[in-house]
Parts: sequence; C-alpha cells; structure tokens
Amino acid sequence: MTDQFEKAITTFDAYNLNDPHLEEVEGKLVSKEGLYAQRMSARLDDFYPGAPEYLKLAAHCQHIGRWEIPRESYTMDKKGYLQWRNVLKTHHAKLAEQILISCRYDEATIEKVKFLLLKKELFTNPDTKVLEDVICLVFIEHYLEEFAEKHEPPKVIDILQKTLKKMSPRAIDEAAKIPVSERIKVLIHQALQSRSAAK
Repeated sequence: MTDQFEKAITTFDAYNLNDPHLEEVEGKLVSKEGLYAQRMSARLDDFYPGAPEYLKLAAHCQHIGRWEIPRESYTMDKKGYLQWRNVLKTHHAKLAEQILISCRYDEATIEKVKFLLLKKELFTNPDTKVLEDVICLVFIEHYLEEFAEKHEPPKVIDILQKTLKKMSPRAIDEAAKIPVSERIKVLIHQALQSRSAAK
C-alpha cells in the first residue's frame, strides 16, 4: 500500500481513539470503534485479499466517529433507527472525506470511499456488495453472541434473516466456518429455514 494509505489508516485510528466506549481485548482496554476498524480490515484481507485501496480505506473507516451520534438521539422505534443509520452514513462519509483530503488523496478515490460508506447501489455494485459481506461477517463473528444475549430469539432470528438477505452465497459459506455457540447455531439454522420457506 502507498504512504498515503498508511497515513490515512493511522489518522482513522487516531480519530477513533476519542471513542469513550472501550472493550477489553487480551487484558487491554481499547476503543470500541478502533477495534471494529481492525476487525473490518482483517476480515476484508481474508475475504478479498486483492481489494483495491479505496475499498480497504472504506472498510477501515466504516464506523469512524460513530459515538458522536448516539442511537438515543433518535426515537427508539424503526423510524428512528432508520433515521439514525442514514445520518450516521453521512457522518462517516464526511469525516472520511476530511481525513482523506488531509492525506492528499485524489478526488476520484475520495468519491469512491464516500460512495461505499453511503451504501450506494447495495445490491448491484460489486464493491458495495463486498463491503456489506465483510460487515455481515464481522457482525456474526464478533457481535452476534452479545446481541443474542440482549434480545429474545424471534428478534435475533429476524436480524439474522435480514443479515443473510444482504450476503452473497460466498459470504454465507464463509459465515458457516465461523465458530459460534450451540445457541447461535440453532438460531442461524432457524433463520435459514425461515428464509428458505419464504422463497
């Protein structure tokens, strides 16, 4: 990767150090969104080793500054959730643009990163689809267990169905290789059954 890329990744990570939410990893407390960025990059490298630079940048800054717009800023219903998600996408794209400009990236690369962060052409653009696959795989590997502990099975199954709907067949195959608890295996199986029955 280029010196620009290394500088951008370092700047993304430095920004995410401001995240007040911490997670413990191997006995150390790290910023939640900084950890998420590392997990996104690692999964992208594994899932799509030949990813272009702009896709690697988008994966790493997928949640940059996420804590700055808390979920509680919007009503705790579906409408509020969708509003929050849309505002977040724009927020991430603006922050990424500012950092990439400071790293002297060309306009074409910056626009590609923003395009991906805004989730444009989710089901038709190959790059957006890869990024979404990576997002779903990271969710299943690192966050699904915690989510399932906080919600009743029907809610978890519903989220899994929506997640699977966004994933490519290859990503679903990769998800099957992720080690999960027996409880999660059952919920995924139920989600897959419901998905098949709905077709």
